[in-house]
Parts: sequence; C-alpha cells; structure tokens
Amino acid sequence: MTATEEPRIAPLAPQEWSEEVRAGIAALRPPDAKHDLKRRKGGPKGLNALGTLARHPRLTHAFHAFNGHILFTSTLTPRDRELLVLRVAKVRDATYEWEQHVVVGGEAGLSDDEIVRVAEGPDAPGWAPHDAAMVRAVDELVADAMIADTTWAVLAETFDTEQLMDLVFTVGAYDVLAMAFRSFRVQLDDDLGPA
Repeated sequence: MTATEEPRIAPLAPQEWSEEVRAGIAALRPPDAKHDLKRRKGGPKGLNALGTLARHPRLTHAFHAFNGHILFTSTLTPRDRELLVLRVAKVRDATYEWEQHVVVGGEAGLSDDEIVRVAEGPDAPGWAPHDAAMVRAVDELVADAMIADTTWAVLAETFDTEQLMDLVFTVGAYDVLAMAFRSFRVQLDDDLGPA
C-alpha cells in the first residue's frame, strides 16, 4: 500500500462511536480488566482499524468477541500468537497489521532478530524447530488452507489439541484482518510508522 492511497472506508473518530460499537470493542479487553484504548504503555492504539470497523457495529461486536479469545484466553502464549500474526502480516503484505504487531510482538517477548526472521520465513537461520514449524504453518495455511503432515508432526510434539486448534484459528483471524485492512485501505495511525 502506498502512502498516497486513500482509505476506501473512512474510520469514525472515537467520539462518533455508538454504544453498540463501544460494547463490541469492550470484547477486546481482558475479561478481568477495566482499561481503555491506552492498555499498552505508549503502544499504538489502533484507532484507524477500530474506527473503520466501527462503520459496521454488529460485525465489530461479533469479530471482537472472537478476537478477544485469540488475544486473552487462547492456549497459546502471547509470544507464539505474535509470531503467527506477524507472519500472516508479512505473507499478506499487510502493512497496518505488521506495524501494529511489531510493537505488540516486542511486548510479548519477540526480539528484534526474531521479528526480522519472521519476515524472512521458516527457513531463516536461527529458528528453534518449534518456532520454524509455527512460521511454516502460517505459510501453509495461507497458501493451502491446511498444515502439512510434517509441520503438524513437529507442532504436535509440543502443542496439545487446544493449542493446535488455537494456532489455526489465530492464523485465520489475522488473515481475515489482513484482507480487511488491505481491502479497506486502513491507513497507519499517527502513532505508527514504517520500520
């Protein structure tokens, strides 16, 4: 996406969000937390993404309820989740998703070197076998909608059934977000910038 492209769906400013939209966004908060969009210390708030989704309140509520599981009640560690999300963003060339999750991934424990390796792919030198298998699983799911038997076998050595299921649904959730962000031409927020 170039900087000159205009959004196809202009985001609503937070003061324009309906109560239905705010209720949908609340599903993105941890179940036991009472916090606002500033939940990450100094991190990006995602206002252009949230504001774009605010144009369709029922969809926002439904998707955020699902994505709330991915973010807060998944059996995957935050680091594993972010490894998957960043690879989806790279494979889909989803700049908005990538820039958001470089920050979130760092907060979840991914090093700068690991983030560079995510961009390089599963065959980049330095991956542990499990991490390489997660990155490869993203590539396989995006390309073929199925994890290959050899990749599955490596993942199943350390992941239980729920973790394997959460992996597939995490990739699917962020793949659909990549499609949405690119199709709607969601612009980078002022608190984000290209790496």
